Amino acid sequence: MRVARLDDAAALTEIELSAWKPESGFPSVMKKVGDGSHPFFSDDLPPAAHLVAEIGSRVTGYIRLGPPTHLPENSHVLQVQGLAVDPAAQRRGIAAGLLTAAERHARDRGARKLSLRVLSSNQAAIRLYEKLGFRREGVLREEFCVNGAYVDDVIMAKPL
Repeated sequence: MRVARLDDAAALTEIELSAWKPESGFPSVMKKVGDGSHPFFSDDLPPAAHLVAEIGSRVTGYIRLGPPTHLPENSHVLQVQGLAVDPAAQRRGIAAGLLTAAERHARDRGARKLSLRVLSSNQAAIRLYEKLGFRREGVLREEFCVNGAYVDDVIMAKPL
């Protein structure tokens, strides 16, 4: 695990495109990523906001971390704003390793809580988060309509 570098953008974009499915993400965003109109890194989410997993010298996954808001009153919270693992490298503990590294990273930055949002249709991710100590803090019922189906947005967090 390491902090992302600018030259990781192409590999991370490829992982994002291959790993996200309708039950776990947003087709509208994936379309923009696929056509190149949505760059992987931005001013708000630079390489330093990403931790990457490597096997050998090959990037196999990432976790994106950022503040849930820009208000100083919740600067003690860091939010997972993206997590993906190359499908060819899944089921090897990479996502769990990235989440564990994110916890250390958040603690080192003085965070007291690590939060995330996950679609209720992404049951595999919810099971992983619960296994790692994240708990449900709320549900936004039918918050999104993905491919014609209404999906809840589950808010989860872990105290650090």
